[in-house]
Amino acid sequence: QVQLVESGGGLVQAGGSLRLSCAASGGTFSNLYMGWFRQAPGKEREFGAGIGRSTKYADSVKGRFTIFRDNAKNTVYLQMNSLKPEDTAVYYCAGSTIWRTATAKFYDYWGQGTQVTVSS
Repeated sequence: QVQLVESGGGLVQAGGSLRLSCAASGGTFSNLYMGWFRQAPGKEREFGAGIGRSTKYADSVKGRFTIFRDNAKNTVYLQMNSLKPEDTAVYYCAGSTIWRTATAKFYDYWGQGTQVTVSS
């Protein structure tokens, strides 16, 4: 069973940056496709970025967010630049055995989430 723990959320002003981290344990991290999702109040959880051997981004974050992973550290990161108030959400990392999927139901492992708040 894979456990995922996110960190790095917080409060930041619009235009600022944050880096989220997600540490994995209990499984073979390199075999998993890793994604970052987010959920704003009253909205559905949405895909933000994913990484296997290549990366995949939602249009809403493309060019501002970068996902990368360090398999030696069993950690995936999300570097978020040029943050906007509409990026405010709880951010979740997730792991899937289905590569390049952006569909939440195909992710088997989820972290507890970390709050990101962007003030205007």
